[in-house]
Amino acid sequence: MSARVYVGCGSNVERETRLRQAIAALRERFGRVELSPVYDSAAVGFDGFDFLNLVVGLDTELGVEAVNAVFRDIENQLGRDRSLPKFASRSIDLDILTYDDLVLNTSGIRVPRPEILENAFVLKPLQDLAPDTPHPENGETYAVLWQRMAPTAPRLDLFPLDL
Repeated sequence: MSARVYVGCGSNVERETRLRQAIAALRERFGRVELSPVYDSAAVGFDGFDFLNLVVGLDTELGVEAVNAVFRDIENQLGRDRSLPKFASRSIDLDILTYDDLVLNTSGIRVPRPEILENAFVLKPLQDLAPDTPHPENGETYAVLWQRMAPTAPRLDLFPLDL
C-alpha cells in the first residue's frame, strides 16, 4: 500500500544547484513528485545566508524508516555536513514532514514534524501543495493553519527556480 509523504527541502549553500540535485535524486528514487513553489527566507536560529525552501509531495511503498534512510543518503551525496550544529548552514536538508496520517516519535524520526506549526517556510509551501489536508495531530487543514500564521509570518519571497 502506498503512502503519501510530504518532504521539507531546503538549502542555503549553493542553494539553487543543491535543490535541483535533490529534486533530481528524489525523482530518480521515487518517480513522479509534486513540487510547491520555492520560497526565499531568512535563516532561522542562526546568522547565515538566506535559504531556499519548498515542499515535495511523493508516494512510496517504503516504510517511514526506509524513506528517512533514503533522504539521509541523498543528503550525504550532496555534501551535508552532519558535524555542524543543528542551526547552521547546510547544502541540503530533507525532512519527512508527514507520512500519511502517521504520528510517530521514535528512533530519531518525528512525524508530523513540529516545524509545520512553527515555521512559515514549512507551512506555506505545504499548504500550497495540500491546502485541504488535515494536520495528523490537530486535524486542522494546512490552509487554516496558514491563515492563522500568515499575519505574523516572517518574510517569505517567491523565488523563480525551474526544477
